[in-house]
Amino acid sequence: MNPIDRRTFLGQLSLATAAIYVPRYGFSSDGQAADFVEVDTAYGRLKGMRNDGVSIFKGIPYSGRVSGDRRFRRPAPLESWTGVRDALQVGPPAIQAPRRNEPAPAEDCLFLNVWTPATDNRKRPVMFYSHGGGFVIGSGASASQDGSSLARNFDVVVVETNHRLGLLGFLYLDEIAGSDYAGSGNMGMLDITAGLKWVHDNIAQFGGDPTNVMIWGESGGGAKTSCLYAMPEAAPYFNKASIESGPGVRMTPRDVAAETTAMLLKELNIAPKDWRKLLDVPAVDLLTIQGKLPFVPPFQEKNRNQGTMRRNYGGFGPVVDDVVLPHHPFDPGAPAISLNKPLLVGWNEDEYTFFAWERKDTEFTKLDFEGLQKKLEPPYGTDAAKIVDTYRKANPKSSAPDIFIAVSSITMMGLGSVDIAEKKAKQGGASVYLYNFGYKSEKKIPGTDYAMGTPHAMDISFKFNNEIPPRDGSAPKESFFGGNRPERFAASHHFAELWTTFARTGKPAAKDVPAWPAYNLKTRPTMRIDTTCEVINNRFNDELAMWRSLGKL
Repeated sequence: MNPIDRRTFLGQLSLATAAIYVPRYGFSSDGQAADFVEVDTAYGRLKGMRNDGVSIFKGIPYSGRVSGDRRFRRPAPLESWTGVRDALQVGPPAIQAPRRNEPAPAEDCLFLNVWTPATDNRKRPVMFYSHGGGFVIGSGASASQDGSSLARNFDVVVVETNHRLGLLGFLYLDEIAGSDYAGSGNMGMLDITAGLKWVHDNIAQFGGDPTNVMIWGESGGGAKTSCLYAMPEAAPYFNKASIESGPGVRMTPRDVAAETTAMLLKELNIAPKDWRKLLDVPAVDLLTIQGKLPFVPPFQEKNRNQGTMRRNYGGFGPVVDDVVLPHHPFDPGAPAISLNKPLLVGWNEDEYTFFAWERKDTEFTKLDFEGLQKKLEPPYGTDAAKIVDTYRKANPKSSAPDIFIAVSSITMMGLGSVDIAEKKAKQGGASVYLYNFGYKSEKKIPGTDYAMGTPHAMDISFKFNNEIPPRDGSAPKESFFGGNRPERFAASHHFAELWTTFARTGKPAAKDVPAWPAYNLKTRPTMRIDTTCEVINNRFNDELAMWRSLGKL
């Protein structure tokens, strides 16, 4: 299998993440009855639960209806309620395959969850997270991204939304449907923006500071964060950002989005002039049709051949529509609208082992260097020899499988991350900080003796500080990806402290971690996050020079 086949990325990710992250909701995490806590919002009073030092509110509506005549449009206004509304269970996720232990997916999915140390008048930093799953699956209720530990251990407020995904969130109708559907190709992004506005208007009641909001996200959530960073409508509601393993340098151009819409209408046998028939198609049928069309990965390759891009990409994701998203997030440069907003960006060292695990790909572990070159020839042609030679010289102790993972991982998530860091540094505004997550899990890819290392998505539970010993003193359970070694607890604490300090001050820092210099184009410092963290200057210098020579960076 092509190691960096980006067209299949979301298809693989969709299947895998649904299996990995099993969300939990209800009362306390230990099964004990939790105390209730109430808070006022602009729309009515809410009842949440207080457990183990954290107040938790789940399933809060942040905007109105998006079904019926609101499909593909901005939401209806949120209606106030009388009395006290329960906020004890998560709301339904966006239309997708059913998610274990969550309500049935629904069109009307605009709900969010809040974790806070206390509903007092403290002005804590707010960490507004966008979930992964590309642009087609996921929710703000996954267990690995439970915000309790961050709120409890680092005195921050965590917010996560459900928002429209896939066809219902990103179908581009602007050219055929009229002014009521302006921005239709970015409804999923506008939902997230509505969540940010709700935070601005209400989070003070939850102990948060509406003037100190960090947006962050992993994989597809990183790409969503990249878009928010460039969106005028989102700009007033956050002041810093973190893009993690999802460098959204470029998004879908209008003409490609229009072609995707034409493919959909043809599949449904609907003439463009009769597009309103889309409003009557059951959501479950739209989901079936969505599965027949291409996926949009949370990155797009540097577009050197528009015709190739047309063939390879389509599907449903944010659209560069000159209105909601005026231009590509980081192409040709960092967005001027966020000039003064600090940024974190980076990736995991062994991203590709996730996909090897998901695809049950064990063949790469048997590669020798001759076989490695042959495996890289389909995507790289005659450049494959140069790639292998460069990586062997830069990493003389690495095996052929190691180099395969390194090449696949950096091309998936690393080159875009470096591109963003370079462009933000060149902009000369607020600082940008580049990182690699490198804690090595000892868990093996099934059917092999090859360790997972630092796979895609492993960072989620670490940065949320959910890799911690049980609070009841019982023996720790094995982490899904992180393994059994107790050293993972230190790595998780470092990761979480760096991110929460950045949320608080705009500069990442942590106890027992070296000072993290802002990225610059001379020394190019990168923080490697692990049990022991270190700053590495000019990391991957030879490899990146080679990728630049090939026009990949």
